[in-house]
Parts: sequence; C-alpha cells; structure tokens
Amino acid sequence: MTLYYSLVFLLLVMEMAVFMGLIIPLPFTVKRKLFTFISESPVIAKLQYGLKITFIFILILFIDSVNRVYRVQLELAAYGKEGTTMGAAALGSERMEVQARKFYSQRNMYLCGFTLFLSLILNRTYIMILEVLRLEDKVKQLEGDSKAGGKDSARLAAAGDIGEIGRLKKELEAKERDIETLKKQAAGLTREYHNLGDQVAKDTDNTPKKDR
Repeated sequence: MTLYYSLVFLLLVMEMAVFMGLIIPLPFTVKRKLFTFISESPVIAKLQYGLKITFIFILILFIDSVNRVYRVQLELAAYGKEGTTMGAAALGSERMEVQARKFYSQRNMYLCGFTLFLSLILNRTYIMILEVLRLEDKVKQLEGDSKAGGKDSARLAAAGDIGEIGRLKKELEAKERDIETLKKQAAGLTREYHNLGDQVAKDTDNTPKKDR
C-alpha cells in the first residue's frame, strides 16, 4: 500500500474512533460541555478546515481508483477474448497480473469510498447530536430545571444553527450592498439637485431687473 493510501486508511480508523466516541452514552451535562468545547475550540475549527481539504484529495483518489478499476475490467475482457484463440496457458501469467491490479484497484476504491461516506455520516451525526442536546435542554427548562439553559445551551443552539446563520449573513450582506447602492444613487441625485439649484439661482441673478 502506498503512502497516501496508508494515510487514507489511518484517517478511516480515526473516523471510526470518532464515531464510536460520538455514540458513547454520556451524562447530559458532560456531553453538553464536550460539544460546547468542540463547537468553540479554534483548534478543532482549524482541524475541520484541514480535513475538508484532505477529503477533496481523497475524492480525487476515489475517482482515480474507479477509473483504474474500469480500465482493468476492460483488460480482463480483452484477455478473455484472446484466451479463446491463443489458449489459457499462454496468457496465464499476464491474466494473473491484471487480476492482481484489479484487486488493488478495488481495494483502493473501497477504502476511499468508505472514508468519504463515513465523513458524511460523522457530519450528520454531529449535527443531530447538537439538535438533540438543544431539545433536551429546552425540555429541562420547561420542566423547571434550574441547571438547564445558560451559556452552554445558547452556544449549542448557535452551533446547531450554523447553516441558518450563514444564510442570514448572506442575506444581510446583500441588503447592505443594496443600501450602499441606494446611498450612492441618493448622493448623486442630491448633487444634481444642488447643481440644478445653483444653476437656477445663477440664471435668476443674471436676469435683467426689467424682466423680473
């Protein structure tokens, strides 16, 4: 196994360990503090950004492995046709080599595919756990639990609404751009109005008194 596929395998093992950590049953307070730390830690944020870039490269490796599997299948089909005319003994060693390459290509394809698939599962599981924690905290507040709520609850709610916040930010930026455009248009109209007023005043001053 080459170095980059070994790194992909290590990443897959790490994803499996993280997934097991996410589904381990923990007390509500401990789980809330843990996910609050994960949501706010700058180190975790940088790690997530780096993993996103890594998954892009893994996607490229997955596409390449699928292409290799397809090409090996075509080679095997070609050897099958040649075997009917030349005999199986003459093509035995070459066919075994192609089958070995097929095995390695399929292994790499499954490795990259499962790594990408598990990353999607982890992301969805993390979002669902945040939502469950937020709802559990609301239930405890409605039941009159004094320990419920607080900063941790607000932070979890904010972390669970990252997508909504991002959408609202984009809408706010669009509105701000529209406001800036309207301000520029209003400033231009104001200048034109003042210029027109000055022109009218100048024309009025230059008019002879008998014509007034």
